[in-house]
Amino acid sequence: MKQLIKKLVEATGPSGYEDNIRNMIVDEIKTVADDFKIDALGNLIVRKGQKSADGMRIMLAAHMDEIGIIVTHIDENGFLRFAGIGGVFPFHCIGSRVEFLNGQVGVIYQEDLGSREKVAPLQKMYIDIGASSKEECSVKIGDVAVFQRPFTDLGNRLVSKAMDDRIGVAIEIEVLKQLKDSPHEIYFVFTTQEEVGTRGATTAAFGIDPDLGIAIDIAPTGDVPKDRRSALKLAAGPGIKVKDTGMISDPRVVRSLVNTAEAANIPYQMEILLMGSTDARAIQIAKSGVPVSCLSIPTRYAHSPSEMVDYNDVQNTVKLLTAYLCKPINLSL
Repeated sequence: MKQLIKKLVEATGPSGYEDNIRNMIVDEIKTVADDFKIDALGNLIVRKGQKSADGMRIMLAAHMDEIGIIVTHIDENGFLRFAGIGGVFPFHCIGSRVEFLNGQVGVIYQEDLGSREKVAPLQKMYIDIGASSKEECSVKIGDVAVFQRPFTDLGNRLVSKAMDDRIGVAIEIEVLKQLKDSPHEIYFVFTTQEEVGTRGATTAAFGIDPDLGIAIDIAPTGDVPKDRRSALKLAAGPGIKVKDTGMISDPRVVRSLVNTAEAANIPYQMEILLMGSTDARAIQIAKSGVPVSCLSIPTRYAHSPSEMVDYNDVQNTVKLLTAYLCKPINLSL
């Protein structure tokens, strides 16, 4: 899967501008899907299988978009002011490079605050694209960019921008390819605008009206120095989400995922996210409600330009989802 992951994470696709990623996914899935469509918000909805008597209509969701920035002002000297698209944190920005959709590259820096130990808010940062005047700028107000950082293969550890959530996209693609038989009608949904409020998943879930929903997303680890906010760690298996700030997983779904992992001898971790949520939140409250959970890929340095995952966790997430979907699911446990 590494070549697929590299292709996906290095591509440009901030929230609302996922076309490039979606086209890549279509190229990967068009020969293994029963059918697919693109809805009004740009979600790619891929169907596989027919629902049998003991099957369900299941929605999987991994979001295509990544965090980014949008230009809000250009001064007379050609420096750009900007706002974040999604969760852009100032301490990740200083010295980072960004790439606009037209290929223009710029460097983020901050105003002089009188101390090199102070990190400015985004409002006091700017982007330098090498222009010496407003007239020389090759970008305009409203143009968007993403952080520029290449994929790095460290063996078991993979590093790049946009692991959130292109790693989930890669997992969905791989499960779609590997799943040969299932009693379920499965909708593999590649969603838009998750980083700005799970918007794509909201409309997709309304249209699909699933019996069960599972998001595939990243979650931060607590396995780095002086970090105790999460029990997740790299290389210990996918996280099975119990709760985040927007959603409490259905205990029946959690138990069924745990039982599948244990029966197949797949390592897993229990996950509670203290800040943020996923597409599972949107699926859960669609129409009259849907039982949901989320499989989380443990990730260091989330929402930075260098997010790190473990390749074994990625492969075990594929194994767990494939094992889960190939047989009837009992939610009456």
